[in-house]
This record gives sequence, structure tokens and C-alpha cells, in this order.
Amino acid sequence: MRAERPTRRRFLALGGAAGAVAIAGCSAEQTDGEDGSDGSDGADGDGADGNDSEEDGDDGDDEETPTLTVATYSSFIDAPSVSPGEWLKEAFESRVDAELEWATPDNGVNHYVERASSGVSIDADLYVGLTTEDLVRVDEALDDDLFAERGEVDGFDDVREGLLFDPFDRAVPFDTGYVSLVYDGTAIEAPETFEGLLDDEHAGALIAQNPGASSTGRSFLLHTVHMFGDGPDGAVEGGDGDPDYDYLDYWEELQDNDVRVLGSWDDAYSAWSNGEAPMVVSYSTDQVFADMEGEPLEEHQIRFLNDQAYATPEGMAVFAAADEPELAREFMSFMLEPDVQGQIAERNVAFPATDTAELPDDYAELAQEPGEPVTFTYDELQGSVSEWVEDWERQFAGN
Repeated sequence: MRAERPTRRRFLALGGAAGAVAIAGCSAEQTDGEDGSDGSDGADGDGADGNDSEEDGDDGDDEETPTLTVATYSSFIDAPSVSPGEWLKEAFESRVDAELEWATPDNGVNHYVERASSGVSIDADLYVGLTTEDLVRVDEALDDDLFAERGEVDGFDDVREGLLFDPFDRAVPFDTGYVSLVYDGTAIEAPETFEGLLDDEHAGALIAQNPGASSTGRSFLLHTVHMFGDGPDGAVEGGDGDPDYDYLDYWEELQDNDVRVLGSWDDAYSAWSNGEAPMVVSYSTDQVFADMEGEPLEEHQIRFLNDQAYATPEGMAVFAAADEPELAREFMSFMLEPDVQGQIAERNVAFPATDTAELPDDYAELAQEPGEPVTFTYDELQGSVSEWVEDWERQFAGN
């Protein structure tokens, strides 16, 4: 575990309104291999054209348009249904004299951790799609800072305080959602509690994701830690009040009840959509997606187990080694504008991070919120989340 940073500020606990990952957002696994390292920016200069500008010898007229390289996960750019990437690029370039170039490395932010560990250049200015767990892993893996402090970002004051998850003031939330169960209401009535998933009538009915490979699966695993604790010698007691029963015990019973665990959110959701099981771990904004696709809402029902859902906001942060740090902060400000917040929420099938977002009137009816959002803070995850996932992987593989 790395030492505490001297700039540490008070952590604002999650509360009140929404908070977590989007359905087609950071829940999906990264698949594209381009890293956007060489912009070769297509600015209007044709190389030697400066010699043709006879009337004005100033170099200012020949300045290249700057390129902003924004790293993110692939479905933020090219989800098969909807995604905000193309719209954001066009809108940003229409408002700012710059070219936006997306980078979607296969292993997400870990790609940049590996580059920093190897002393290789980062070749990106900003990362979009950070979670609390991402920042914990980054800070545990590196001695030097991968991300810079936030700096001046217009619209930051409009972000709901309950969504601020970075105690070192680097990551700025841009959207949020809730990990929950999605089920086909024409085929099954989902249980109301975690314990209900263990009933014989739900044997083989649930598809989940591998928490070591999927942020959605990791969020669901963390919810089970929150509910059942991490053992009598652990840091989390669990909401069930039983110190002799922990999250690994619960997962052992889920396995006995034939839970199916797939690698990614895409894999799990596709299998569920194909009717391979009636329930899937996904997001409470699923009816937003179903409505856009013209699918029956009865087949896209939401269940909050124990009236809870795990909340994980998505954030964006400037790389400490960014070539265009101020342009990156200008993009962050752009991402928090009311119309942009509305577009991100709709296109990423999520909740906005601000109270000023412009959304359709029926959005609140389709995007459902739990009675009790739960989450772990950065401090609570530090030194624990990797161990919880590794212990789960060891047990799951051995059963």
C-alpha cells in the first residue's frame, strides 16, 4: 500500500441521489487495441505551405490545430446500440479549435499503469471511465502519480457531492448508475433478497460476471461483501449481522445453485438476451435501453436485492504527463455542460453526474434508483479490493 498523499482532502461519502456505472459504459470490457499514441493530426497545414503566405510573415497563422487524446473503454465509442463517443467528438470539435482523438487500449487504465511502470510515454492526455477501484489499483501499483490534480474545471460545482469518489481531487464524475438485477418478467419473478437467489426455484436462473475481468461483476461482488462481510478477521462486518458467514460462503451457495459466471458484461447480457437464463447482473437503467430499442419493458424488469444497489460513479482525470493538460481540462468542462450531460446519460444509458443535465421528461420513469444505494469508499477499498477478488477467484475456480 502506498503512503498517504499530503494533499489528501476529506472524502465525501456517497449519499442521496444516483451513483454508479453506466449500462453500456464502464461495465463493458475493453476490446479495441488502438492506443491513439500518434495523432498525426490532420491539421490544415500542408507541410511547406508557410512559404506561400507572402503577405504575413507571422508564424501564428500557420499554427497546427492541437490534438487532444482521450483514452476510454471501447463501448464508450462503439457500442453496438448506442454510445456517446462519436457525438462527443463532433460536438467538442465544433466548439473548440482542436481535434479529439479517442484511444481504447485492450486493458483500459491498466495499459497506462504498465506504460508508467516501464517508463514508457503515456501518449494520452485524459482518461474517461475511472472508478473508485481503478484509482485504488493505480495508486497501489505506482509510486509516482499517474493522474494530475483536477485544477480549474467549469461546472465542477454542479457535480453532486455524493458522487465525488477521489479523496485526492483528481477524478471528476461525469455519469453514474446502479448495479442491480435485470430479469425477464414474462418468465420469472425475481427474488427480493440476496438469500432468495439461493432458493431452489432460482437454480441456474442467474448470469453474473467475473469480478476479476468485469467492472460490473466486481461491483456485484463488492455488494455481496457489503451485505455479508469478509470474515471474522476482516474489515467489513456485513449487513446480515452474522460474523460466521461471509461473502465467500454466500458465493459458495450461489455456485451450488448453479449461478453462471461469464467473463464480461457483454458476454453476460448477450447470453441473457438470448434466453439462456431469466436473470442477469446489469444496471437499473436497462429500461432506458429497452425503450430506445422498442423492446417490451416487461422483459426488462429491475430488481434491487434487499432494496439496495451498488453505486460506482465514473470519472475522468488528466494524466500527469499529458501533452495538452489545459485542453484536457477544457474537455472536462465541456463534459459537464447541461446539454452534454444529458447526451452522455442517454447515449451511455446512465444517470448524469450533475443536477443541471437536460433530459427527456420520461427519463426518470425509465431510469430507476434503489431505496438504498451502497458503495465502498476509496479508503475502504484500499488494500482490500484486490484480496477480495483474488480470494473469490481462488474459491470459485476450486469449486
